[in-house]
This record gives sequence, structure tokens and C-alpha cells, in this order.
Amino acid sequence: MKGLKNSIGKNIFHLLYSTVFASILNAGSLIILASVVTTDDYGKFSVVLAFAMIMAYLTEAGLNQIVLREGAKKDAPISMIMASFMKLRMILLIITLVVGFILINLMYRGETEIIIISYLLILPLVTGISMQSVSITYFQMMEKMQYSGLVRITSASLLISVILMSKWFSIDNMVIFFLYGFAYFLAGCLGIYLTVKTLKLPMKSPFYKGLRKQWGPFMFTGLLFILLPQIGPIVLEQTLSWKEVGYFAVAYRIPQALQQLPFIVAGAYFPVLFRLFEAGNYQQHLRMSISQVKLMLLAGMMASIPFYHLADFFITILFGDKWLEAAFLLKVLSLMMIFQGGSIALGDGLTTKDLQIRRMAIQALAVVLGGLFYISFSEYYGLTGAVTAGVLIELLLLIGFLILHPDRQMLGRKAVIPYLVYFFISLLAVELFLASFPFIACIVHIILVLSLGGLDKEWRRKVQEFWKNIDYYHKWRSRLRKEVHDGTS
Repeated sequence: MKGLKNSIGKNIFHLLYSTVFASILNAGSLIILASVVTTDDYGKFSVVLAFAMIMAYLTEAGLNQIVLREGAKKDAPISMIMASFMKLRMILLIITLVVGFILINLMYRGETEIIIISYLLILPLVTGISMQSVSITYFQMMEKMQYSGLVRITSASLLISVILMSKWFSIDNMVIFFLYGFAYFLAGCLGIYLTVKTLKLPMKSPFYKGLRKQWGPFMFTGLLFILLPQIGPIVLEQTLSWKEVGYFAVAYRIPQALQQLPFIVAGAYFPVLFRLFEAGNYQQHLRMSISQVKLMLLAGMMASIPFYHLADFFITILFGDKWLEAAFLLKVLSLMMIFQGGSIALGDGLTTKDLQIRRMAIQALAVVLGGLFYISFSEYYGLTGAVTAGVLIELLLLIGFLILHPDRQMLGRKAVIPYLVYFFISLLAVELFLASFPFIACIVHIILVLSLGGLDKEWRRKVQEFWKNIDYYHKWRSRLRKEVHDGTS
């Protein structure tokens, strides 16, 4: 099956349309849900959803990246790797659900509503995400992203369908929360079906020992990664009211959903970077890493610009006037997407260079400081402090990964520093002259950021190569037609 791999371009294309479509549907479901339930209930739902996402990760525990690493090796036994992977996932799922529900019952003793919501939402959602993750990881390893995209689109389509149905038929909130999780479960069943249809799984085969190599660092790194976006709602519930947590959750969900844009690029580059490093092609690995950092920074910038300049517009259109207080929060949090794009790319560079422990150390520091930032900033400055803490966490990750990267000078000089400096200078200029005209400011800022591609020699060269390939293709077709015509005459 390795001979059936897509190119990076095709993988990015498949990930692009599937992730964008799925992100739109996921965002739509959260928007509709916010219009159905009260701000207090949305705050409670957000806290339980944060627990669910942490538990969903614990069923994976860093194994996804290890599977990709092992699958990238020459003549890797794919069937044995996937069989061992599925066995471990089933064990982790059972342990996670048992321990998770014990902790939730202890933490929210006496709060019956939170506990009921937890059971209704978490059981189907965590099980479904675990099944989806198995199939998505397999198709990512085989570099056949169209199947991963199919699972994502199905999950998002089912999600928005059940939320719309709940709104039309005025279904009780508790049933809505269950259906929200059940949509993930159904998509997970599809993912497992596609996997077993294309791969024979010898479940009785011996355990593949390669999955144990550096499992600890991968597990803790992944846990820390999933904790970062979830600690906000969980910690803020201790310092803010449920209503304020609801406002924060609404503003935070939009950049969190759009975070998928940088992940499109990361998902396509990740197996290729692993393969280059395993083959000892370190110079090409560095060139590919620089290209990835640039592309992911640009993706983060393009995603953040509309929501920075038009925060009031988007909150009003999407959620209604009752959520308008979240507009300023969205404006600040939109900057997260820029730093996230760069930090994810730099982190992937560390992981694929077998430096996962360094990535884990920075993420551990970010989680600890993030918790302190959220508690202290929100206690003294309320919601403004909470969103400031969210942005600072992502900036800390970006700086930390860059400092610990062996190729930090090249990455910083060629990608991180010039791109960030350009963006914030252009942001300052647009704010200075066009702050009173948000729509014009948004358009001008987008044009300025896109022009960055024209200023970069690497992108200019790639564009020239692209047009040359198109020109060569047209000439080849013309020559072929002429030969066919001459032959028939």
C-alpha cells in the first residue's frame, strides 16, 4: 500500500477541503447550540466538554505519533502495528472512562446536573473520538488523507444534523448533550469500518514492541498539548461565574476551531518529515521544516485577520446580541492562531528529529504557567485577563520551541522573526489608519499579508516552478495531440 501514497500537495488538498468543511460545520453546531441553551448551561457544557477532550486524548496517550513514526520505517509491518495499536487503544479507553468518571464524581460531588451531563456527553463522545483517531492515524500513515477527510466530514455533518434536529423539535438540553456525543460515536464506527475494509488486522499477532519506544515522552507531550486549550474553562470556573465562563467559551471556540487550518499543513508534512529524518536526509528535513513554519504562520495569520478586525460583526451575526460581550474577547484571542501555527510547526520539527523530550518540557512549562496565568489574571482582571492569559500561553510555546530547536538560528532568521515582525507592523499600520473602517481594514490587512509571499524568495521560486510545470503540461498536451492527428491522417 505504500506505493499508493499521495503527494504532499494532494494530502494538503484533501486535508484542506475536509478540514475547512468540517470546521465550518463544527463551528455551526456550536453556534446553534449557543442559541438553544442559556449562557449558564453553555458554560457547564463547555467545562464538561473540556473534560471529555482530555479523556479522549488519554485513550490515545501519544500513540498516534509513535504509530506514524514506526510506519515510516522501511518495510514496516503495518498490519501488526495497527493491530497492536488497536489493542492498546481499547485498554486505554476502558481505564480512562473508569478513572475519569471517578474523578468527576469526586470534584463535583453534590452538583447532580454536572455529573449527569458528564455521563451523557462523555461516554459516546470519548468512545467515538477514540475510534475516529485509530482510522485517521492509519490513513495519515498511508498518506491517503481523503479517507481521513471522509471521517471528519461525516462526524461534523452528523453533529450539526443532531443539533439542528434538537432545535427544530425543542428537545431537552440533556438529550441534546447526549446526541452531541453520539454523533462522534457514529462517525467513529465509519472510521473503523473503512480501516478494517482496507487492512487485515491480525489481532492475535504478537505485540509490536516498537510502540513502546519513547512512549512516555510522546504520551506526556500529547497530554500537555490537549490540556492547554482545555485548562481555560476548567480553571476559570473557579474564578468566574458560569455566565462569564460561557462568554469565554464562545469566544475561545472560534479560534480553537480555526486552529485546524495550521493542522492541515502539519498533517501533510508530519509523515514526510519523519521519513526524511529516518533516511538521514537532514538538510532536506531542515528545508522542509522552514517551509512548514512559513506556511503555517501564513495560515494562522489569514485565519486571525477577519476575526481581529470584525469581531463585533461575527459575534452578532453568528451568536446574536446577547453574546456581544464576547466580541472583545474574540478580538484578543484571534491572535492565538498566529502563534499556534508557528509553535505547532516548530514542535513537529522537534518531534520528527527525535527530540520529543524537549517538546514535552516546554509544554509542561506552558501548562503550569498557563494555569497560574488563568487564575491570577482572571481573578484581578476578569475576562480581559483570561483572554490575555490564553494568548501569552501560545507565545510562550512559540518562543520555547524555537529556543530548544537545534536549527533555531536558521528557523528564526528565515521564518519566525521576519514573518511575525511583518505581520505586527502591518497590523499596527492598519489599526493606525483604518481602525474606524473595520471591513476596509480587514481587506487591506489580508492583501498586505498575501504580499508577504511575493517578498519571500522561496515562495516566488515555487510559484515560478508551478507556472513552468503548467506551461510544460500544456506544451506536452499540444505535442501529443499533434502526434495523434498526424498519425490518424
